Amino acid sequence: MKTAPWRYWPLVCGGATCFLLCAVGLVLWQSRRGIQKYVHPTRVARAADDTPARYGAAYRDVTLVTTDGLHLQAWYTPPQNGALILVAHGIHSHRLSDMHALFARHGYGVLSWDFRAHGESEGDTCSLGYYETRDVDAALAFALAQPDVTHIGAWGGSMGGTTILLAAASRPEIAAVVADSAFYSLEAQLRMRAPAPLFIPPMRFFAERETGAKIASVDAEAAIAHLSPRPVLLIQAQDDPVIASDSAERLYQAAGEPREKWIVPERGHLSLYAHHPAEYERRVMDFFDRVLLGQPTATSTTTAGIAGK
Repeated sequence: MKTAPWRYWPLVCGGATCFLLCAVGLVLWQSRRGIQKYVHPTRVARAADDTPARYGAAYRDVTLVTTDGLHLQAWYTPPQNGALILVAHGIHSHRLSDMHALFARHGYGVLSWDFRAHGESEGDTCSLGYYETRDVDAALAFALAQPDVTHIGAWGGSMGGTTILLAAASRPEIAAVVADSAFYSLEAQLRMRAPAPLFIPPMRFFAERETGAKIASVDAEAAIAHLSPRPVLLIQAQDDPVIASDSAERLYQAAGEPREKWIVPERGHLSLYAHHPAEYERRVMDFFDRVLLGQPTATSTTTAGIAGK
């Protein structure tokens, strides 16, 4: 006797439902797991001797306090020329002793700090730029309170570069910005990091639930238009494996004048200082000397572009 085909439908439907629920569960689990390393980054330990003193720069330890009550650990070097540079690191990092010493070596005051949830600072949640603007505000407030500081510029790398652009858009006290390997929007980063398009909505949901910040709020491409007439220098390796390869170009196109760019046709992220230290130092210091101190330099009449052009 033949069994009626419809008798198998409950089994088929049950199996399909189980498969679908498992697939949805796996996507949700993977999505939440995927954003954890960004929202709750593992702190990178800094070696005890990894300070500006390693490079011959004097400094003192200071503590910054954000408007939401977090204590951030920082280094401060007073200026010899009246100008100070805020130095903001990227995610999964900490205060950068080599960058701090670079600016101090040229007579600039320097304030570099560990972002919230990084290094020795308080906090356990990273928003990749949204709440980190409060950290920049705390650094800026400290800098403005120093009697020997008359001009303030900022250097930021990766997340630090994006955060500096966001903060500078509403803080005219930041007179000039260098952004190295800054991503142009967090939405673009989300799309780049998602394993497949179907992961984007749950990853966005979990990121926004964990941080309380909207992904769309971290938009340096929109913010940079508000810097003009303050100058900006954008730096990136053209083949960047971490952020969109056209980030610096998009930011450059969105910026008003005066604007400069240095985009090198090679692979790397935040790598140009290590790969081209002399050229990096010359370009960055010429920029700040010119726009903060009013000193004429070899590049003062040109706009830096693609290396070799």
